[in-house]
Amino acid sequence: MSTQHLCRVSAFSHPINSWHTINWYVVNQQVRRLQVRIAKATKKSDWRQVNKLQRMLVRSFAAKVTAIKRVTENRGKSTAGVDGEIWNTPVLKWEAIDKLKRKGYQPKPLRRVYIPKANGKKRPLGIPTMLDRAMQALYLLALEPVSETTADRNSYGFRPNRSCADAIEQCFVNLSRKNSAQWVLEGDIKGCFDYISHDWLMDNIPMDKVVLKKWLKAGFMESGKLNSTDAGTPQGGIISPVLANMALDGLDDVLEAHFGKKNTPPSYKNKVNFVRYADDCVPRAQAAA
Repeated sequence: MSTQHLCRVSAFSHPINSWHTINWYVVNQQVRRLQVRIAKATKKSDWRQVNKLQRMLVRSFAAKVTAIKRVTENRGKSTAGVDGEIWNTPVLKWEAIDKLKRKGYQPKPLRRVYIPKANGKKRPLGIPTMLDRAMQALYLLALEPVSETTADRNSYGFRPNRSCADAIEQCFVNLSRKNSAQWVLEGDIKGCFDYISHDWLMDNIPMDKVVLKKWLKAGFMESGKLNSTDAGTPQGGIISPVLANMALDGLDDVLEAHFGKKNTPPSYKNKVNFVRYADDCVPRAQAAA
């Protein structure tokens, strides 16, 4: 089945119980193929082509069912947003396909809850509705090829095929040589998700700006009161970790530009090494010669 055909398929052109008839192998191949094309266009800095391919992907049947599958099979599948709605049957999942449309889309406020942290404090968490989660998952399919292509090489948090164990391994690599760093620092950006500039995100995130702005300004409900959001990207949103990563990308290049050694092998050229897991980072500095 071609990409063009998948883009044209309407949910209601099939019986209402068609969710179980979806050929997931074909769907995954179609999504992957478009993502590869987006990544290639990003490498060439062909942003017009990136935008065109992103629009093609988010409108496709394949991407829509992939997004719905993600939000109805993850850990939060039974947690509702402010509308109390969950998609827990094949019929509801199939009906949701035609709801994933840009035209007329208006996200609802997040439902604010608090989860305990290891230090005894509580972390605010914003729970989007099922529709808003699915829309974020849909647009993330189109944004992730860009974010992965442009990401810092030593960024490990909230990235596909990377984990905390990979960050630990990179720390070991940086510290295991004879001339390894002698000073190790640990950094954590206070309130990182809460204070990211909306203006910066609007100016620098290569995705549909209309949809992005609606998410950023959706607000949240707490104790029955609507609160506005003037900064930050909410913890709990599917796309939020990628937005935060993109805001923090570039730290590797800045450190290398200021502390890199010239005319030395690449693996030894830095006086400072930097490993980041989301907003947690571990810089290491060598003692002065």
